[in-house]
Amino acid sequence: MSQRVRMVRLVVIGTILTSGGAAQSQQPPSTPQTRLPNPYRLVEGWPTLPTSMNGGRWGELIRADLDPKGNIWVFHRCFNTEPAGAATCVGRSDPPILQFDPSGRLLTSIGGGMFAFPHGFTVDGEGNIWASDANGDETVLGISARGPNGVLRGHQVFKFSPTGKLLMTLGKAGVAGNGPDTFDRPTGIAIAPNGNIFVTDGHGKNDRVVKFSKDGRFIKTWGRHGSGPGEFDQPHDISLGGSRGWVYVADRSNNRVQVFDQDGKFIAAWTQFGRPSALFVSKDDTLYVSDSQSNSKVNPGATRGITVGSAIDGSLRAFIPDPNLAQADVNRISGASGIVADDMGTIYAADVADHRLRKYIRAK
Repeated sequence: MSQRVRMVRLVVIGTILTSGGAAQSQQPPSTPQTRLPNPYRLVEGWPTLPTSMNGGRWGELIRADLDPKGNIWVFHRCFNTEPAGAATCVGRSDPPILQFDPSGRLLTSIGGGMFAFPHGFTVDGEGNIWASDANGDETVLGISARGPNGVLRGHQVFKFSPTGKLLMTLGKAGVAGNGPDTFDRPTGIAIAPNGNIFVTDGHGKNDRVVKFSKDGRFIKTWGRHGSGPGEFDQPHDISLGGSRGWVYVADRSNNRVQVFDQDGKFIAAWTQFGRPSALFVSKDDTLYVSDSQSNSKVNPGATRGITVGSAIDGSLRAFIPDPNLAQADVNRISGASGIVADDMGTIYAADVADHRLRKYIRAK
């Protein structure tokens, strides 16, 4: 073999190895989450969205929850996909709140025309639906964010009956503030067994939790912008439950879950759940946390997906990687921003990026 041929072969082999190395470097790195077991299987094609609704195609979903009868409620952004990652209901009349039975069949839809930017969502022990509008803009995509009544939408929390009757409103429509009766783009809602209401006021500048009585009377607030215990940087979701009745906050931009008692006393801060966008605490003290943003640039060292752990000590048990994990570094749209699980451990995740409601069942 001539020296020239030998050199050409070495160049070709080096090019192949370099290309292979580049492709390999694009794979998600090993993280504490990816070393956990994944005992879950994704159920495809669930639920069934009627073709009469946007041709049967979802837009961005933001939250999901279960009612006392086992039906699943979904909060979505009116089948819209723009602006990507923060889709709006502005200019659309589609109902953003849908109810499905356990088989995935649509039962009812409510809330059309009431929301500009759907965000926080929960169903209380009586089956009432709570939802927040985190809009903070007068216009979106050049369209006015005013509702059919001419009032600017946003900065509010609504309580509906299961049939869609408006029962309570917290906050002032279109008015941002940090007082006892105003919010700045509220992100999450949790309801205690006694009816007390907890709201994360997190997509604006307030960075706080606000507590109200069952009848909507202001009780207290805690938190401010910062990274210390009890401080927040974009508290994105809130859950209350488990055997301790603790309050769990997805302190997203601080890359941690913070835990409090119901009076706001700090208990713990856990960074092992990644960069949490959503969380849920089950009756058996299982904590489900969805990290929808981590990649090599945002919170490196964690992997986006759903982490399952203990709501008592924060220990980790399982991890479900995001379906778009290979695109995590280039995908600027969040993954699952809503999560809930039933008593059997079936997980439901409302996905912003993939435009679907994911359902996971135990595979083993």
